[in-house]
Amino acid sequence: MNASELKKIDRQYVAGTYARFDLALKSGTGASCCDYEGKTYIDFTSGIGVNSLGFCDNQWAAAVAGQASALNHISNLYYTEPGALLAKSLCETTGYQKVFFGNSGAEANEGAIKAARKYSFDKYGEGRSTILTLVNSFHGRTVTTLSATGQEHFHQFFFPFTGDFSYALANDIADVKAKLDSSVCAVMIELIQGEGGVVPLDEDFVKELAALCAEKDILLVADEVQTGAGRTGKFLASEWYGVRPDITTLAKGLGGGLPIGAVLLDEKAESVLGFGDHGSTFGANPICCAGANVVMEKISQPGFLAKVASRFEEVEAALSSCAEVSGITGKGMMIGIALKQKKSGEVAKACMENGLLVLTAKEKVRLLPPLTISDGEFEKGLSILAAVLNQ
Repeated sequence: MNASELKKIDRQYVAGTYARFDLALKSGTGASCCDYEGKTYIDFTSGIGVNSLGFCDNQWAAAVAGQASALNHISNLYYTEPGALLAKSLCETTGYQKVFFGNSGAEANEGAIKAARKYSFDKYGEGRSTILTLVNSFHGRTVTTLSATGQEHFHQFFFPFTGDFSYALANDIADVKAKLDSSVCAVMIELIQGEGGVVPLDEDFVKELAALCAEKDILLVADEVQTGAGRTGKFLASEWYGVRPDITTLAKGLGGGLPIGAVLLDEKAESVLGFGDHGSTFGANPICCAGANVVMEKISQPGFLAKVASRFEEVEAALSSCAEVSGITGKGMMIGIALKQKKSGEVAKACMENGLLVLTAKEKVRLLPPLTISDGEFEKGLSILAAVLNQ
């Protein structure tokens, strides 16, 4: 099949929910991939933060293939080794007590919402079920996680939305305090608002928020679907802020290319979800967990995360002098580039034409390269981006 045939079939049979680039990809290795004509592209997207080890990492692929031919799926009615080992690794790495496995970031956030509401119900009874999130946040595309998302343009078409969500201004502790009434059971935040434009929260705001939640016995939930699993140069972005939320959600990069979600639960929340309270047929699927175990092993190697953290300074050094760049935000390898005149979508298209894949986040160009990208690929990709921005 050639690219034209592939696109024709896709347009005929796949629901039109994606504004795809006019590009069909066939194969990839490391941070480079090829289209059907043999043209090579450097990937600064990692599948929207998923391919943390790049394309087809040898150790990851071997673990996934080996597990696929040993035990592909059995359900959570039975114990399996990959899931147990992944849970152990996650808890020992993060200091959390328990983990619940699902399939995606939205599902992980749904699990966190359920755990927070049940924690409050068990302790205080009815009437304390509101989840406070931040304006400009994004927490998923299910009806409930859309309700949690603090962007009004997502709150359309799919009425009625799940109730008991409210929204406070990011980095405005006074606004948060004004909305922490007796109905609130949890505050859910992204430490760096990814889809909202790669906007980090202020450290003082996060620390004051954590203290306020602890004082009122309101659970602090961190959505680290995009920031977690090493993306910012720490395993969890909350480490940069010196706080540990009561619940943290993971997905995307944890699986290294396979679907997985995780809800990390601390001492307060570890026993909230009991038998029958929650479940997921594909949660802790052995193949997905086998891949995630390789991700965990590689991330834990000495110096790995320090290298990821240093990439942000490399981007600043390479792009800050571009006349078109008005600012660079983010941390580690989660980067947003604000533009003066150009449209982010036009920049992304021009980059693709020149052999570089990038993302957008509102008006910004967004970079989420594989955490394992080589120095050569990284420098070449930045060179292409700089040339496009300087055109």
